[in-house]
Amino acid sequence: MTDTTTPTSTDETPVDPVARVLERAEAHSGVRVFGAAQALQDAKTVTSTDTDGEQWDREERAALRRVPGLSTELEDVTEVEYRQLRLENVVIVGVHPQGEQEDAENSLRELAALAETAGAIVLDGVLQRRPHPDPATYLGRGKAQELSDLVAALGADTVIADTELAPSQRRALEDVVKVKVIDRTTVILDIFSQHAKSREGKAQVELAQLEYLLPRLRGWGDSMSRQAGGQVGAGGAGMGSRGPGETKIELDRRRIRTKMAVLRRQIRDFAPARDAKRAERKRHTIPSVAIAGYTNAGKSSLLNRLTSAGVLVENALFATLDATVRRAAASDGRVYTLTDTVGFVRNLPHQLVEAFRSTLEEVGDADVIVHVVDAAHPDPAAQLQTVRDVIGDVGARDITEIVVFNKVDLVDDDTRLVLRGLEPRALFASSRTGEGIDELRSAVEAALPLPAVEVRALVPYDRGDLISAAHESGHIVSQTHEAGGTALHAHVSERLAAELAPFAIQPLS
Repeated sequence: MTDTTTPTSTDETPVDPVARVLERAEAHSGVRVFGAAQALQDAKTVTSTDTDGEQWDREERAALRRVPGLSTELEDVTEVEYRQLRLENVVIVGVHPQGEQEDAENSLRELAALAETAGAIVLDGVLQRRPHPDPATYLGRGKAQELSDLVAALGADTVIADTELAPSQRRALEDVVKVKVIDRTTVILDIFSQHAKSREGKAQVELAQLEYLLPRLRGWGDSMSRQAGGQVGAGGAGMGSRGPGETKIELDRRRIRTKMAVLRRQIRDFAPARDAKRAERKRHTIPSVAIAGYTNAGKSSLLNRLTSAGVLVENALFATLDATVRRAAASDGRVYTLTDTVGFVRNLPHQLVEAFRSTLEEVGDADVIVHVVDAAHPDPAAQLQTVRDVIGDVGARDITEIVVFNKVDLVDDDTRLVLRGLEPRALFASSRTGEGIDELRSAVEAALPLPAVEVRALVPYDRGDLISAAHESGHIVSQTHEAGGTALHAHVSERLAAELAPFAIQPLS
């Protein structure tokens, strides 16, 4: 039998998770094993800089940590519905068809990163090559038994499947491996639940969790049911046994549906305030720039570098859930907004896409989209496609897009050539070193839409408020000081053009 002893450290320094998994890989000659969390970069590459601010949110998030080995939960798998979702020591599994091994490996590495972000210790990863997942146990009977032996040898308490399992598949695989089985969607929902801070974010996550839970409730059939009455009804129970006939699981489903309706109403109630803020920006013709991209691609770091916003930056997937809007000024004085949005991931659960549709509206209503891609990711092409699919889902495919390959300080010149082939017009930047930030800022300013009306006016010196407004919300073509006032040639909004009309020196175009 293959030795599966967990490697330990000989000194007081904790063993690096990636090194631990790679060491264990050498001990598993007959099992396909993958290192954990390659989607997360080395800690030294994500050290906070002055542009990230004090990062109090990150310290608060890290103030409470799990202590393993203290749980007294039941080990019997039949009690699984009463056990808290706890991702501690896990084994991840996946299935791929012939010819898609590389893509499956990248997906499994990403799942390892998700598991670690959720608070798990990844012990092993296993891939099986087969045309289609087994409809009964996902892996097939023989491989499921091998997985059971591996889980028992490693002492894992959770198995995570790299897909969304059907309820029957999850129950059948639990019966074989004798530990809790969850899927990729559950892990993502757990991360969202941990990181949600605002009222709207918490409501959106809870709605997505309930939508996922509803078809996966487990119960004992007739438990709490009152189906009949009379002297012989309900096993001779007689009076008091009459009832509506609902079982416990039916009551649970009804409560979940009621709670989902309440949450949808709450999310709709948040919309007017968000729409009012967006309408105010439009009224003042303030252009908006949305920063979108794959999770952990460095969107918040770029926002901090561009605006010194102090937004939370953490080497974790889905560290940012709530949209953050910050004010920025172009070199010509125009004001615009930069919005940091929630990250995307391959196989993003549709429940989350629907629940966070109100947040994704920031992308759909933007004038420019800065599409951030992790240059050091093993599969940047998949990142590009995944994000563009979601952008298309929210109706933003026609918006001007600026592709930025972030973290270029981690790649060599050959990799840059490959990335240039993927997206010839893309920019290269590093939010850590500041490389390419000026080029990105210039590209964003060039892509900002011009106000609708072109004006030429001689503004009296006592109306400096109009000149200031033109600088703040318009685009100045030229400005000179003459005896009668300030000669202004600019593109401004219709509202400001109406105020400048009495001073026009030629018909407005």
